[in-house]
Amino acid sequence: MNNICQNIQNIEQNLPGYVSLVAVSKTKPVADIQTAYDCGQRHFGENKVQELVEKEAQLPKDIKWHLIGHLQRNKVKYIAGFVYLIHGVDNIKLLKEIDKQASKHHKTINVLLQIKIAQEETKFGMNEALLDDILQQYKNQAFPNVQIKGFMGMATNTSDKQQVATEFSRLSGLYETYSRELPEFTYLSMGMSGDYPIAVANGSNMIRVGSAIFGAR
Repeated sequence: MNNICQNIQNIEQNLPGYVSLVAVSKTKPVADIQTAYDCGQRHFGENKVQELVEKEAQLPKDIKWHLIGHLQRNKVKYIAGFVYLIHGVDNIKLLKEIDKQASKHHKTINVLLQIKIAQEETKFGMNEALLDDILQQYKNQAFPNVQIKGFMGMATNTSDKQQVATEFSRLSGLYETYSRELPEFTYLSMGMSGDYPIAVANGSNMIRVGSAIFGAR
């Protein structure tokens, strides 16, 4: 068994059955993604639209593509026809653009709202006031071609595991609260190669893992 398959198997063996694994394939060649696909992996995450579009054209059509990076409004149209889940929606203008492009394709696009839980200024994400506002508009059918499937968050890049756990726990609490009102909430996307065990222990049901599968970039 090659390393990619072995790495996927090792991660999945230690995950609860309800946790989805998104293999983060950004910067990795099509051949590596095909290898992971041949091992049974179906969810892949890219953070650049152009790279995602190029790879989607070359790989099997039953792959579920996740856009996990920061998405610019003018790039939504390029992925609207095929994207499975957009993780990083952090403002209302982007949500409106996704709704507009989904309408052109006569489909519903699934998104996650990115909540800011890290203490780093460089991390994207909305605050709870904006979250409340967006979800109120969503309940009032302001975005008819969008389905909000849950939340995504990135913890502070720190060796302080307690801080990371606290940040993940806070987002998990928010998810629990809102999922009582919104039955379509399915995904709490938290955790990457360096911190996914902490994320899963604090309620994550979707992890985004790149280097632990494909090796260092």
